Amino acid sequence: MEQKIEPLSDEDAHHVERQRTWVRGYPLEEHARHNYETIEGKLRLLQNILDAGWIEPTEKWMLQSLGICLGDALAQKLGLNWIAVEDDFGRTPSLEVPGSTLILFPLTAISKRIERGEKVDVSELFDGFCEMVAEKRSQGY
Repeated sequence: MEQKIEPLSDEDAHHVERQRTWVRGYPLEEHARHNYETIEGKLRLLQNILDAGWIEPTEKWMLQSLGICLGDALAQKLGLNWIAVEDDFGRTPSLEVPGSTLILFPLTAISKRIERGEKVDVSELFDGFCEMVAEKRSQGY
């Protein structure tokens, strides 16, 4: 099956928002929740959750929720749009680079690494995505 790319459906958007809400409310005290609004706040929250070891490698939904947060930070920094990509493996919230064919899959960027037993440096992962997008944009993708 070829990839089918389309805007997030209402169901997709609802699922993504549930994941986003879970991360936003995870260990934050009420007075600190506004920190999620900044890129730095999102990245710091992700790193804190990972460093604390609050999520087991088998807790896929929670790990993928962290991927939504990473995607939100990327969208905020790079002006990307959330879309849905459907293929033989299912339907996945993804990010498109407007005016290009480039699609990013942040949903599993953290979970796959954790499942392999890797330590994740969120800033390094974020910077790697940003550098790749900048390189592809300069090449006209």
